[in-house]
Amino acid sequence: MATTSVQNAFLVLEAVADLQPAGLTAVARAVGLPKSTTQRMLLTLAEVGWLRATDDSPTRWVLTYRALRVAGQVDGRHGLRETALPEMSALQHATTETVHLTAPDGDHLVLLERLDTPHHLRAFLPLGERIPYHASATGQAYLAASTDLVVDRLTARPLDARTSGTITDPVLLRARLEEIRERGWSINVGGLSSGITALGAAIVGHDGLPLGAVSVSGPSSRITADRFADLGTAVARSAARISAGL
Repeated sequence: MATTSVQNAFLVLEAVADLQPAGLTAVARAVGLPKSTTQRMLLTLAEVGWLRATDDSPTRWVLTYRALRVAGQVDGRHGLRETALPEMSALQHATTETVHLTAPDGDHLVLLERLDTPHHLRAFLPLGERIPYHASATGQAYLAASTDLVVDRLTARPLDARTSGTITDPVLLRARLEEIRERGWSINVGGLSSGITALGAAIVGHDGLPLGAVSVSGPSSRITADRFADLGTAVARSAARISAGL
């Protein structure tokens, strides 16, 4: 019984993270639990400091900064974030665009770090955001560096469309991955967010397998085709230097 309660609490916590600000009905529907059970979990998570209630009526729930503090400790396996930050900073200054660092978490990537552009018009994803492999520049770069077995596993389920530009056909996705392998970096025009273009490259370990990916992203009106070669080369070089430092 205690194990089930803990599992339910984590399900509720993850649902709030995905839906926030999240109401009771939406969370209960997402986790498949009765409202009474969901409400009890929400109150418990708030009591221990993981969630807080908004002033809305009816009440909605959001994560507290405790989640971000704990997430900052996740990087112990490879030192990925600490190793990547200097290179990310150099890349951001060189390109003046937003730089993202992602790492795998099950069937998604998770945004570990973001360095924002000084431009007012920018790409924005919150830290901790779960990012689909097939729909993102970092995800496609990660898949391109992965084994066929990993690609098969991560693309076995239907590929949901995030925008009209998302690749949802596995055959087309595999063709895209082959292009990335030949070129050395990914190009994703509006596949994750409409009007946003990103270029990404995989960060690999000593065995050549991917540990994460880094990208440069911004409005498609600013990241145009004539910049792809320069930005892609810069991203690929940054990823290679991060890989060498791990």
